[in-house]
Amino acid sequence: MKRITLAWTGASGMAYGLRLLDCLLAAGCRVDLLVSQAARIVARQELDLTLPGDGKALAALLMARTPGDLHVYGEKEWFAPAASGSNPADAMVVCPCSMGSLAAIAHGMADNLIERAADVMLKERRPLVLVPRETPFSLIHLRNMTQLAEAGAVILPANPGFYHRPETVGQVVDFVVARVLDQLGVAHDLLPRWGDDV
Repeated sequence: MKRITLAWTGASGMAYGLRLLDCLLAAGCRVDLLVSQAARIVARQELDLTLPGDGKALAALLMARTPGDLHVYGEKEWFAPAASGSNPADAMVVCPCSMGSLAAIAHGMADNLIERAADVMLKERRPLVLVPRETPFSLIHLRNMTQLAEAGAVILPANPGFYHRPETVGQVVDFVVARVLDQLGVAHDLLPRWGDDV
């Protein structure tokens, strides 16, 4: 069983993060979910989803959608496993990833649990996948992403493809989530593989 740290920040695209959580739990992964205050605002704005501030209440709400091994932590819970290199997850994903979070991670700020957990993944040479949802990118954004890629992170922008001819928003979301799951080595059947129909 893989242990994945999943962080939700305040970027638009909460549907990606929620679908990714469902897929990870359904695949039998243990998920340590880190939620920023800005992510709570975005969830309410984009999905009409109110995320309780209490970790146990939030875990219960989310596991009502997809049961599984879920542990929820707030921004300042410094005793969470993800905060220490002595207990790193197998991989971490920040999805969606705001440009503010990306910049803080790129510069080692570690002022909250999400930034610290990402810092741990980089220093321990564990997989870190960042899913920025921003357009257009400024030169500052691009330089921060380059710095993170050089440090070993995977930059996976939420840029869906359309060759699979999606008919619903859910299928567009699944395209990006499938790419994240591939990076994590988590099996899925969200989309047909390129060339499989030949």
